[in-house]
Amino acid sequence: MHIGIATGLQHYGPDGEEADYPDGQFVREEVERWVLAEELGLDSVWLTEHHFTRHSLAPDPLMFLSYLSGRTRRIRLGTQVLVLPWHDPVRLAEQIITLDEVSNGRAIIGLGRGMAPREYRGLRIDPDAARQRYDEMLQLLVDGLETGVMEGGEFYQQPRVELRPRPGRSFKGRLFAALGSPESQRQAGRLGLGQLTTTTLPFKVPEGGLPIDSYLNAWREAHGPDTKPPAPFASSIIVVDESADRAQEIARLYGGNAQRVGIWHYQMRGRPAYGPIPAIETDEDVERMVDGFVSQIIAGTPDQVLKRLEETRDQIHPQGMFPQLFFGGMPHEEAVRNMRCFAEHCMPEIKSWPASSSIDGDATELSVGASGAGPR
Repeated sequence: MHIGIATGLQHYGPDGEEADYPDGQFVREEVERWVLAEELGLDSVWLTEHHFTRHSLAPDPLMFLSYLSGRTRRIRLGTQVLVLPWHDPVRLAEQIITLDEVSNGRAIIGLGRGMAPREYRGLRIDPDAARQRYDEMLQLLVDGLETGVMEGGEFYQQPRVELRPRPGRSFKGRLFAALGSPESQRQAGRLGLGQLTTTTLPFKVPEGGLPIDSYLNAWREAHGPDTKPPAPFASSIIVVDESADRAQEIARLYGGNAQRVGIWHYQMRGRPAYGPIPAIETDEDVERMVDGFVSQIIAGTPDQVLKRLEETRDQIHPQGMFPQLFFGGMPHEEAVRNMRCFAEHCMPEIKSWPASSSIDGDATELSVGASGAGPR
């Protein structure tokens, strides 16, 4: 099984407030952890996209990953996720293709719609248009990455252009989406994307996982009843230590930080319930959500962590996992300790688990343009 790591670039102090050292120092420490991931034998690094607050210093994951591609030779480069309504379709396609070419085909692209009002407002994007922008851009992007040409759309009204550099290999099996709503599920299934999922949520997950019927039905309608979508990638938050008590303490401290800052960043207080996310009105509501979030962090000894991950494997049947091993303002030394402990005591067992893969196929070489797919 594929095993990578994810990071939210969460930069704040042990109390969840602003950190007492510069953003630049934090970013450089983050990069060194990503490089260390390859040295430890992990298979991928996945970066998020966020703007404007200490919740996440990740405004440009593709730029980070392009830099990382030059510092590494093997590790796969993932996004979880690029928020489509915040981007121009042509520029984003060009950046994705460029990353894939400079890294020799190491890109894995996760896509999503985003939901933070302050980010939409700060980027001057109307959140009421998010669904239309997402649906249209996803279609443009999937087509453009496969053909090397982008054209169309009622919202974007993109004139026909050729993307250069041309995509050198197919992105089929390497495009994934966060499937929050039935509409997103249907769009992803129809266009052939895999799914990104997480086991660490601030609310109770139904037995058998979150429903994805809309995704599976759309996939079968578009690709045939006998076909199967790519196995998903699963994220989680993990703390490994020889002492189960110490692991739980770390999870409570930094996981609690992460959830409280997340509630603040997303401006969730006073907003109505959204799907399975309950309404938050009081400090007690906040702490109830924090408790729910922390309870789902996988924290314990190596054997305890592996047992929980086996449950995830048997429930979700993923092709890979990419846990967060540093989060919530965790200091660099603690983050490295957690990475090394996980890599030494858990990773070998996880890698031995059989799993299908959609990202490690032939990576079919394309001859875009020469085959007639280029501009007319």
